[in-house]
Amino acid sequence: MDRYEVTTDGLDIERALADVSDPACGGIVAFLGVVRNEFEGRASQGIEYQAYQAMAEKEMRRIGEALKEEFDVRHVVMRHRVGRLAVSEASVLVAVSGPHRGPVFLACQRGIDRLKETVPIWKKELWADGSEAWHDDPASG
Repeated sequence: MDRYEVTTDGLDIERALADVSDPACGGIVAFLGVVRNEFEGRASQGIEYQAYQAMAEKEMRRIGEALKEEFDVRHVVMRHRVGRLAVSEASVLVAVSGPHRGPVFLACQRGIDRLKETVPIWKKELWADGSEAWHDDPASG
C-alpha cells in the first residue's frame, strides 16, 4: 500500500516495510534519514521542520507515481516529520518495493533526492549555542 504523509508522529520503519510488502516483490529498500549533530562543521542540537502539508503530500504522491512508472516498482512509502526533532531522531523515511533489486535501489535513492529537491518542507537548524537559522538550500543536507 502506498502512503505519503507529513506527520508529527515518529517514523515506524516496520510499518513502512509492511506497507510496501507484496508477494510479487523480490526487493524492498528503505532509507531512514536522521538528524545529525553537526551541519557544515558546526555543532547542532536538532532541527525544526515545517511544511505546507497538503502540497507536500501531493508532491510526494506525484514523486511516488513517477518512480513507479520510471523504475517499474510496485509500492512507495514517503513519510516526513515536522516539528522539533533532536539529534538521532528519524526525520524522513522512503521505502520502495518491486520485483527486482536494481530498480528498487535506484527508485529509493531517486525518491529521497526528489523529495528533498521539490517537496515544500523547510528546516531550521537549532545550533548548540542556542541560535537558530533556516536552511536556504533544501538540497543541503
